[in-house]
Amino acid sequence: MMGFAAGIEMADMAWEVKCREEDMKQRTLENTRHAIDDARRAVDEKAAQLKVLANQSALIAGFSMVAFVEINIASDVNGVVLTLFGAAVSSVIALMLVSTLNATYMLVAILRYDCVAREVPFDEFWIKRCEPDWKMALRAFSFGIPLFMVVVALVAWIVFWTHECRYYAASIVSGISFTLAVFWFSSTERKWKDFLMMTQAKITIQYDDTNANSVIPINVVDGPVQEQTYGGENAEGSSIGSRTSLELSSLAVGELSKSEEKLKTKPFVIK
Repeated sequence: MMGFAAGIEMADMAWEVKCREEDMKQRTLENTRHAIDDARRAVDEKAAQLKVLANQSALIAGFSMVAFVEINIASDVNGVVLTLFGAAVSSVIALMLVSTLNATYMLVAILRYDCVAREVPFDEFWIKRCEPDWKMALRAFSFGIPLFMVVVALVAWIVFWTHECRYYAASIVSGISFTLAVFWFSSTERKWKDFLMMTQAKITIQYDDTNANSVIPINVVDGPVQEQTYGGENAEGSSIGSRTSLELSSLAVGELSKSEEKLKTKPFVIK
């Protein structure tokens, strides 16, 4: 009987070892699948950013070129105004071309990234190969916007030059352009430029599980993104609702409310 019981025990141990090995293989497969999905999401995120930047830069460069070609210049326009107009238009076109070309080349490069093999992590690839060009393109776009408003103001002076009310009309357009340029530097660029320049910008949301209606503060932090592992030994039975923060990527600003509702209403468990 003792030999039979020992045999049963050894068979149970062998079965447990086999189940454990199969479980580890399944978890490895799930981790690989999640890593591929994370890489694809990162590529899609950066691709969306680059497309927006390239399209907007090309649009503003096109407007400047149309203003330069189609404007009717009177023969008695002041030479200083013409010189400033030519310098402003060429500067805007040059800055926007730098922005759109860099964004286009980076877009082509990241779309060639192999999300399955992942010989180099995408974050490392982006930081080493694309981050300097991204910052250059963003700076060129930021400097081109106020210069474009200068072009608008100078176009008003050239168009209304022969009119008797040119000082009033051109001054109004110039004042509006100057106001928008000041607003750009004091509000929009000041608020978003540093955040967009961060290497690994994240939005951290802290929430209280005991009070679903509590106010959620949002903090912007800059740091390396840690690789996530799904289905490890410490992950069994752990709940997302027990965490104290949720880290989202730099493009997740528009999804904060949706994620917040999911966390409040139905926390899920990683198994």
